[in-house]
Amino acid sequence: MSLMITKDCISCEACLEECPEGAIYEDEPTFMIDADRCTECISDATEPACIMVCPVECIKPDPDNVESPEELRFKHEMLSKGE
Repeated sequence: MSLMITKDCISCEACLEECPEGAIYEDEPTFMIDADRCTECISDATEPACIMVCPVECIKPDPDNVESPEELRFKHEMLSKGE
């Protein structure tokens, strides 16, 4: 499942540079996560990088974008290839 940023976001930008897939972008009034790019850092870490750095714990699983670990790995591979 990809992640989402809740309305509790304080726009601190801590997550912005941490995302290896470039899935996080600025939107008004907070930040957003592009579900098509979010891989939950499946190949890079035991926990998503954005979750680890968020000071207000506002990054949660997105119930509208449920994906299996296999789907997340496949998405990561495709993004790595530039597809």
